[in-house]
Amino acid sequence: MLKGSCLCGNIQFETSAKPNGISMCHCGQCRKQSGGIWSSAYVPERDLTITGDVSWYAASPTAKRGFCAFCGSFLFWKAHDEDTISFSLGAIDGPTGLKLEKHIFVADKGDYYDITDGLPQSAQ
Repeated sequence: MLKGSCLCGNIQFETSAKPNGISMCHCGQCRKQSGGIWSSAYVPERDLTITGDVSWYAASPTAKRGFCAFCGSFLFWKAHDEDTISFSLGAIDGPTGLKLEKHIFVADKGDYYDITDGLPQSAQ
């Protein structure tokens, strides 16, 4: 079971499903919203239990981002046409037991760092 929460504890989430797509996103939206690289994994939406008051931002015509309106924690990413939901690995309470699989949107990464871990990279 993975459990997580926002900084203030207003929003909590948990899943017993096996997370997929363990990645670090370097896109401009994730960098602006998180202040850096956003690490996440996804599960089927039906397998993620969320309690608390999530605020959703329609970030693009294809997806929305969920965050806490009280502390500002960026917790979720949801494509409109998919039945999965991504959650922030940084919001997990305790060890995750997960290993990073890939980097995505590296064409948009900041120029102030290099990716040197040897993991697969996708331009978009």
